[in-house]
Amino acid sequence: MSGTFSVSTSGTFSVSVSGANAFGDFAREWRSRMGETFALAPFRRTTVSGFSARSRGYRVGDVMFNRFENTAALRTAGRRVGAEDHVRLWIVHRGTWRIGEPGGTEHTAPAGRLLVQAGRLSHFAAAPHSGTRVLVLPAAELRHSRSRPASGPADTAEVRLLTAHATLVGRMLDGLGPAGADAARDTVAELARAAVGGGLDDVEPLLSPALAQAARDLADRRLTDPALSPGALARKLNVSTRTLQRAFAREGQSLSAYIRDRRLEEARRALVAPHRRMTVTEIAARWQFADGGHFARAFRRRYGRTPTDYAATAARGTDAA
Repeated sequence: MSGTFSVSTSGTFSVSVSGANAFGDFAREWRSRMGETFALAPFRRTTVSGFSARSRGYRVGDVMFNRFENTAALRTAGRRVGAEDHVRLWIVHRGTWRIGEPGGTEHTAPAGRLLVQAGRLSHFAAAPHSGTRVLVLPAAELRHSRSRPASGPADTAEVRLLTAHATLVGRMLDGLGPAGADAARDTVAELARAAVGGGLDDVEPLLSPALAQAARDLADRRLTDPALSPGALARKLNVSTRTLQRAFAREGQSLSAYIRDRRLEEARRALVAPHRRMTVTEIAARWQFADGGHFARAFRRRYGRTPTDYAATAARGTDAA
């Protein structure tokens, strides 16, 4: 067996396992951190023998979140699992998952889809090299009917906010006190309601960290886009520009400053890249600075030197090494 484990008493854990005893190690850590409330389903023998997966998750009160990626195909053994008063959100980002309900109904969730299912499960299965984020919370939080499983796109602004915040909670949970953990749990539930209902209360202060994180994630993927702006990100996230700016203001930085700083950082990396092929002017254009002079002034304010001097100093340091 090979694998790595990272666990804490707060309910967070991170597991990467493969080999003969992988499933046993994974199941033991799951039981330790998630408890009987979120009991692990029994898996088929073929799944257990070939188990290889990565899992990062946590429990905060009566809410559970897990990001799961499997290498080989997996399928549970068919015994009903879960609680009648729970709702599960399956947010599939790679491959295909199939979720079965008592009575024989099976729902397929391919990559890019959100599936909402309440009550107990009869089984679930995943194709090889699939990945999903699973959120489980009390049905009362969503007021979702057991008789109406729902499916929709996973790339809506509300779902992106939910996954951004849930991921952020996992990173910070170990450092939170009881009041902070309660607030984190309540915000997860609020965003889950928005993801399922298709609406969003854009003035809710608890949503600000998730909203800011979702905007940062979007901005990082579009730094070379000339159309990138706070207004464009706000439209993509289905909130007002003022709401988005307010979320960043609570963190002590404007969104425009974040975009500028990230572009400067990527330009700096390009300047000192081994065997650099772009000129300073080309680098400025790629990272959307209006002209070489504007780029040089912004770069000097941030790094204390002009782009040309910075690159030359880095080159001399490399040569000396």
